Amino acid sequence: MYMYMTTGTRDFMEKLQERHSDKQMVLMHGSGQSLLIHETESKSVFQTPRRYEVISSTGSITDKGYFVCNNIPVTDEGRPVFEHRFSSQGEQLETQQGFIAYRLLRPLESDTYVVMTEWEEASDYDRWKNSPSFKFSHPSPDEFADNTTHIFSSASYVSTYIAKPEETD
Repeated sequence: MYMYMTTGTRDFMEKLQERHSDKQMVLMHGSGQSLLIHETESKSVFQTPRRYEVISSTGSITDKGYFVCNNIPVTDEGRPVFEHRFSSQGEQLETQQGFIAYRLLRPLESDTYVVMTEWEEASDYDRWKNSPSFKFSHPSPDEFADNTTHIFSSASYVSTYIAKPEETD
């Protein structure tokens, strides 16, 4: 399975989604930009997508949740350790209140993995983020690897998006 992502303005992403209404895509909006994702076994319909292989998944992505994308740059030699550590994280999330879906995405053209989670509400994610389960699944860089392996190539960053349709009056 593959996941393709593209970003742009809300209007452009809505038009792109409408043009490919026969494909299952999720449109979400964050600070300053919109993100359109397409999870499929086939090729992307996007012209220049960010391309990922889904290497671990739990749950089904919906078009109504709160998405958190943890973007983590990983060195080539760190990939096996990183993937091993995060491949079972989705199973740990299944029991969390408000959890919907999890994807561990291996980059096909960069060094930045994406750990994507979907929640019913932002408050569900916040509750999990402040739980002992979160601390257990997110070791400090010192705990993550031995001193001979450099896993991270630079600092990670988090992007959040909301996929709920806009309310109309």
